[in-house]
Amino acid sequence: MKRPRQKKSSDAVETIGWRERVRLPEIGIGPIVAKIDTGARSAALHAENIKVTGHRVRFRVPVGGRVHHCELRLAGRRHVKSSSGHRESRVVVVTQVKIGKHLIAAEVTLTDRTDMGVPMLLGRAAIRGRFLVDPSHSFVVSARKIRSSTA
Repeated sequence: MKRPRQKKSSDAVETIGWRERVRLPEIGIGPIVAKIDTGARSAALHAENIKVTGHRVRFRVPVGGRVHHCELRLAGRRHVKSSSGHRESRVVVVTQVKIGKHLIAAEVTLTDRTDMGVPMLLGRAAIRGRFLVDPSHSFVVSARKIRSSTA
């Protein structure tokens, strides 16, 4: 009988919440709230006015009253089935995502997430082997915004 592999200290992974604030440093976005979704395979970012020209993708990302004009290399296209069963062909880009102190390269599909509540979703492909998700907490590695009060 095979014994289960014992974890080494180098195998340690960080715990994150089901929502975290993340940054996308290559395109100057963040912090933005991302839903961590282990039921989804890939990551998705809310994007508008998506234009593919050759091997480049231009798009806009509205965040906090500001519109970011972005351009990245086209990594491909992917057919994605949403949780509602709708199939969609999406543009895929690869960009860095900063979660807490971790910087990871992630494949991100661009889509309209207007009705989704948060501008970004991080699926299991982006977090596999790096994080454990605690579904009972939010903002574990990215503290909530501190609101200043004036007395």
